[in-house]
Amino acid sequence: MLYIELFKILNMTRFLFLLALTLNVSCNTAQNTQSIKKTTEDYAKTITSEALKTHLYTFAGDQMEGRMTGENGNNKAAEYLRNFYIDHGIDAPIDEKNYYQPIPASYFNGGSKGNPSQNVVAMIKGSEKPEEIIVLSAHYDHVGTENGEIFNGADDDGSGTVSLIEIANAFQQAKNEGNGPKRSILFLHVTGEEIGLYGSRYYTENPLFPLANTITNLNVDMIGRIGSEKEGNDNYIYLIGSDKLSQGLHDLSEAVNKKYVNLELDYTYNDDNDPNRFYYRSDHYNFAKNNIPVIFYFNGTHEDYHQASDTPEKINYELLAKRSKLIFFTAWEIANQEERIKVNP
Repeated sequence: MLYIELFKILNMTRFLFLLALTLNVSCNTAQNTQSIKKTTEDYAKTITSEALKTHLYTFAGDQMEGRMTGENGNNKAAEYLRNFYIDHGIDAPIDEKNYYQPIPASYFNGGSKGNPSQNVVAMIKGSEKPEEIIVLSAHYDHVGTENGEIFNGADDDGSGTVSLIEIANAFQQAKNEGNGPKRSILFLHVTGEEIGLYGSRYYTENPLFPLANTITNLNVDMIGRIGSEKEGNDNYIYLIGSDKLSQGLHDLSEAVNKKYVNLELDYTYNDDNDPNRFYYRSDHYNFAKNNIPVIFYFNGTHEDYHQASDTPEKINYELLAKRSKLIFFTAWEIANQEERIKVNP
């Protein structure tokens, strides 16, 4: 009888222990699935001048051989981007670990010297409206080499490229902590820009997601320097195209800047009569042609534009980080506001 009672007590003790263990695990699991309370500013702080500098010294280093479309250096640069997204757990948009959108050599009309190339794509899927897509773009190609000199393209467009991957990482951290964007964000690194905006044109002709659901393109091309016309001003950015198709996008952009960053937003090159015609000269234009609202972020040209002297040590990394945060905040607001960006009637 004593043995039976002791057996019952031991079984009850074991049962209570297992019950407590189960409740503890369940509680921890529930806590892990809840969002961590952080602000938009907290995630923006992960975009640092140090990280941007580390990336750019590699991405615009001599080992990339000037990143000419279709050549070995361009392929190395694409691999660098793909590996970044894999290492940071940022998904490929369609097939697992397939971050390339191949472009046949014939598409470049001889500009790639008979070589194929690829756009590099990654995606953070929206939690509530995943079918609505915001495209952040930057071209990762440059002009290669000439007479033995390497044209590193640190500003053009290494600066925009490293900005995009750090913005992607900030969004991924938010997603990992239960605060991901409501709409989907596609990070599009296009090739062939320097030879005719080919990569972005190929994407808009062969979109991974319907253009009808692509609500905005934020294009980043040269944001690491101070332009020749802005010498001495380290707190500005040129914005081009923000009001041409959507007043709502323009107003949102202005409000976000005023709330978070307070850069001087210069619209000089947004003028329809701008003789430089920058609105037509970067990858956002292929989206604008398809009636998709755009913003082109740009620092203006300088003496090293398309020269072998466009090198990483000349980048203003604090300014690059500040401009990158503006783009992050703008994308965040577009992704999370209740209504999608509307095209002007």
